[in-house]
Formats: sequence, structure tokens, C-alpha cells
Amino acid sequence: MSIRTRLLLACAALPLLLVSGPAPAPAAPAAVVLTPHRAIYDLKLLRTRGRGDIEAMRGRIVYDFSGSACAGYALNFRQVSQLDSTEQNKSTLSDLRSTTWEEGGAKRFRFSSENYINDTVEKVEGNAQRNADHVQVKLAKPNNKAFDLERAMVFPTEQIRLIIEAARAGKTVLPLALYDGSDNGEKVFSTLTVIGREIPPDVKVDDAAAGQAALAGMRRWPVTISYFDRNDPKRGEQTPMYSITFELYENGIQRALQLDYDDFVVAGTMSRLDIKQSPECK
Repeated sequence: MSIRTRLLLACAALPLLLVSGPAPAPAAPAAVVLTPHRAIYDLKLLRTRGRGDIEAMRGRIVYDFSGSACAGYALNFRQVSQLDSTEQNKSTLSDLRSTTWEEGGAKRFRFSSENYINDTVEKVEGNAQRNADHVQVKLAKPNNKAFDLERAMVFPTEQIRLIIEAARAGKTVLPLALYDGSDNGEKVFSTLTVIGREIPPDVKVDDAAAGQAALAGMRRWPVTISYFDRNDPKRGEQTPMYSITFELYENGIQRALQLDYDDFVVAGTMSRLDIKQSPECK
């Protein structure tokens, strides 16, 4: 895997969370309520495997999530990363900026991103609409293109909501097919989420989540999501493209990130967390 490919993967991963089973059902009375918030994560290389040509990785993520089930959910995301490799003493700088909006019932999804890698830029823009029997995707960038996906496809915020619902129900495994507009807008993932045992509320945290009244006593679970290329002809025997491990609060806030790209792992420590006022649904 080239250093460019590795950095593209590293920059693509977090928007999938932050913000495959049956199609989403209408929200139940005890629906998951996602908390608007702005979080900053400091990134650093945790460990390497295999060839070990990755020498250092550092960066920062700004994750700004807002909205509600009635108004829809908006995400402004920026990740600046530098990846140093011993391979020809290469250093690659990436600046990913993306915005998305997802309708509360997961019927519509809009996305736009610009990824600057050294002296090049890659742009993606489009939208997806869930119809009666399929999901229709229309891309404006990098090329005008339209295609259909199966209706069971989920969008990023819906993915988090379904994981929280599964955790509440005591489930430990959740497979989902995900479309998030990443890569060139045509990438589709098969994901497998493994949910660990609920973390007792008296287990303290040592980052920006500490002392937050909105998180005091709130349930949280350790979660690992593995992402597979759904279009890979060998996907029945493939290993994940990457996986993400984190602690997930019942309101959707995530801490203690670890991004695993097989030959290197990146840690994301929450250095700041600002809880926003939740808009009221009318």
C-alpha cells in the first residue's frame, strides 16, 4: 500500500463515524437522541506492523456535529494530517474538509468534500435519495454520474444510531452496508460492528470528556467497526480495509479513538469537547 493510499484511508475514516441489515424503520418512542457537539481530536502514531516504513503520523481533527431528528443532521469535518515514511524519506501532508447533511429519517443525504494532498486536490460532491425500493445516488463531482444502490444501504448518522440501538438491546455484532460519499463518491462499504460490554459509569476518563455534565453517568460501550470494500470480488475472504475502535456514548459522542490500517495504528485523543444546545423539534 503506497503512502498516498494510506493517507487517503486515514483521512476517509473519521467522517464515516462521527458520524447491511434491513432498511431503517421509523423512530420508536424511545429513539436515540444524538447530542450536537464540537470535538477536537489530536492524532499521533500509536504503533506500526509489517514493513514498518511509517515513521511518524500527527494531525488534528475538528468534528462539528449539529441538528436534530426533525431538522436533519449536519457535520462539518476537517482533518489535517502529516504522514512521514522511511520510503524515500517521503512526507505527505493532507487537509480534508467535508460537509454533510442527513435527513433525520435517513431518506436523504448530501455530501461535499475537498481533500488536499501535497500539491493536488480531490473533490467530491453529490446526494443520495432513499426511494421505495432503492437508493439513488447523483454525483456532481468528480464527474456527473448517477447510479442505484440497494435500499438497505445506511448513511453515516443512521449507522451510529443503529449501533447505539443495538448496544442498548445487548447485541454484540451488527453488520451494515454503508454509503457515505467517500473516495470518489462511488465507494460502498460492508461494515461489521463488534460491541463490547457496557463500561461502568465509575470508570473514569482522562480526556476532554471528563467533567462534562452532559456525559455524567451516561452509558457507553467499546465499539470496533471494520470496513470492507463491498465491490471487491474477493470480499468473502478479504481482510478489512481499515477498522476503527472507540468508546461510544449513548448520545453519539465518541472518545478514545484508534484507527487501524493493518500496518499502522493511529490514536485520536479528544483534547476539547463543546456541548451545544439541542434544538427542539416542533
